[in-house]
Amino acid sequence: MTVHLGAYGKVVSKTLRRLDAERVVPRIWDHDHTVWRPDPDGIIDRLGWLDLPSTMREEESAITAFAEEMRRAGFRYVVLFGMGGSSLAAEVLRQTCAPSDHPLKLIVLDSTIPRAVRETEAAIDPAHTLFIVSSKSGTTIEPNVLYRHFRQLVDGEVGKERAGDRFVAITDSGTPLERLAQHEGFRRVFTPPSDVGGRYSALSHFGLLPAALAGADIRSLLDRSASMASRCITESLAKENPGALLGAAMGALTREGRDKLTLIASPPVAAFGMWVDQLIAESTGKDGMGIVPIVNEPLTATENYGDDRLFVYLRVEGDGDKEVNEAMNDLRDHGHPVIVITLGDSQDLGGEFFRWEFATAVASSILSVHPFDQPNVQASKEQTLEVLDEIESADELPKTDPTGSIEDLLRQARTGDYLAIMVYVRPTPATERALADLRRDVMERYKIATTFGYGPRLLHSTGQLHKRGPNTGLSLQIVSDDHVDVSIPGRGYSFGALATAQAVGDFRTLQRLGRRVIRVNAKSIAGLD
Repeated sequence: MTVHLGAYGKVVSKTLRRLDAERVVPRIWDHDHTVWRPDPDGIIDRLGWLDLPSTMREEESAITAFAEEMRRAGFRYVVLFGMGGSSLAAEVLRQTCAPSDHPLKLIVLDSTIPRAVRETEAAIDPAHTLFIVSSKSGTTIEPNVLYRHFRQLVDGEVGKERAGDRFVAITDSGTPLERLAQHEGFRRVFTPPSDVGGRYSALSHFGLLPAALAGADIRSLLDRSASMASRCITESLAKENPGALLGAAMGALTREGRDKLTLIASPPVAAFGMWVDQLIAESTGKDGMGIVPIVNEPLTATENYGDDRLFVYLRVEGDGDKEVNEAMNDLRDHGHPVIVITLGDSQDLGGEFFRWEFATAVASSILSVHPFDQPNVQASKEQTLEVLDEIESADELPKTDPTGSIEDLLRQARTGDYLAIMVYVRPTPATERALADLRRDVMERYKIATTFGYGPRLLHSTGQLHKRGPNTGLSLQIVSDDHVDVSIPGRGYSFGALATAQAVGDFRTLQRLGRRVIRVNAKSIAGLD
């Protein structure tokens, strides 16, 4: 890791000395909750992630053997139902570490948008598909209703007696999902360590089981994570600890007003950003504080970046991206703090999962925030249920009419603000290109940072930051007039109704909390429909 902090070097050095003086790093390893809060509740039972690089080695052979068993059983597809921490690491590893020619194709379905559900149906053969229902609590609404829909589909294909054998659960011991799996004849239930929170669970079964099924070398990932963990525990000085150094820079620079952590990644590991997005936003975004992760933002001229940025360049050795290298040098020469992390190959992401978890824990200590809770994620779930009750009572969907224009919203932009684009449409390459163009235009015209996330995924990740982080976000919700719908067996609402309820609930919550938010229709943005 190469650190170019310029004028901020003294600030970070002072922070590192304080970490050493207060013995923050050894206290973290000792599971000392007072690093973050005097009260141990919600902390002492969430520090199991520190031990995953070693404890999961004991599970590696069983996970690998199960993946091989599924390949030999004739499965050709694996579909994962999950949200947030139960799906993002799996999606990262699918895109970065899974061989493209592996006989099992992994699909991560973390959307309630009806077209996304239909497209997954069309992409698989249900009789030769293994479905993973992934939820730490076992009560998450999205994977539960996706299970109901696809279970009915598989029942019709292979018969109710054989259908359960096509399903696997990943959940904590004793959850409703575990009981459901036992009652409905799931092939297997995997129970990760219960003292690991969702967004810190990448190196547990939540990330490693789907990755192994997709052909990733999880032994190598665990080896790299163990190597990083040893470097984060054995160094006596925080400045020589790769996790503490990154965390000190994140926390100290946020206190100096550079709270927009802008992650720029080489194409082979670009997907890592979606996991970092949740980790940082949900861990630090509370109590009016928060580090705003900026991922997959288009590069633009140096003059379009404000003085609220910390740049982290995650590159793969030898990637030869001359444009990005020159851009990083130019940003550094203009006084922006730049950190460069060089990976040998994509397998080094095993170490990066741990480094960023440790760094986020350290940064949270510096910012005096509780990194392991997510109060507004639960509030969003409750708001969704409230809107669903309205839908069932009125037998009609709430209105999702536009409430303003993008220009009206952006006229409110102040120095240090950012535009949060929240898109309730199915993920497609065309959508990504259209919104990349929008982000670039906003950066060039208004000189503010931009974020982008798909709903309802964002409710389980960046939604915490939008609602309880600093009130510097300009929230742009984009909805679609998609008239395709899909029913949910045993529920009084459809996938279309659920997606609408999630968008409406999120919008109402942002309004109630005094956040600047508007809703527009996808048709009003070039390239979207």
